[in-house]
Amino acid sequence: MHVIVNSRRTVEGVENVALDDLFARADVISLHCPLTPETKDLVNAARLARMKPSAFLINTGRGPLIDEAALADALNRGQIAGAGLDVLAKEPPAVDNPLFTAKNCFITPHIAWATKASRDRLLTTSVANIRAFLAGTPQNVVNPKA
Repeated sequence: MHVIVNSRRTVEGVENVALDDLFARADVISLHCPLTPETKDLVNAARLARMKPSAFLINTGRGPLIDEAALADALNRGQIAGAGLDVLAKEPPAVDNPLFTAKNCFITPHIAWATKASRDRLLTTSVANIRAFLAGTPQNVVNPKA
């Protein structure tokens, strides 16, 4: 598998490409970015038009990263192969959200992270962090000066 990314950071062994090139070349696009004024509607009609007809879009980041009407249109016209969404622009979504009836659109209720293994790891990490804090050696400190 050849992995390409669009990132501000350089990752050894991974090809960093321009965002529009990523949309044109990727077989699977998975969004993992924060919602900022610059990333709102990052996936719009123009970028969807660059995608391969065989490509899939996955969003586990933030719903407003995607122009939902443009995505529904692209899916219904067969412009892209499918989408997997764990987040939507508005949660809870309106009953008339066009993605509910879009072809090959799979939506989970913002729980894709919640596998048993993930929840077990979350519990184990939480207990370890509490024990470390009580022992005077806190872990994963966000603001060490506080």
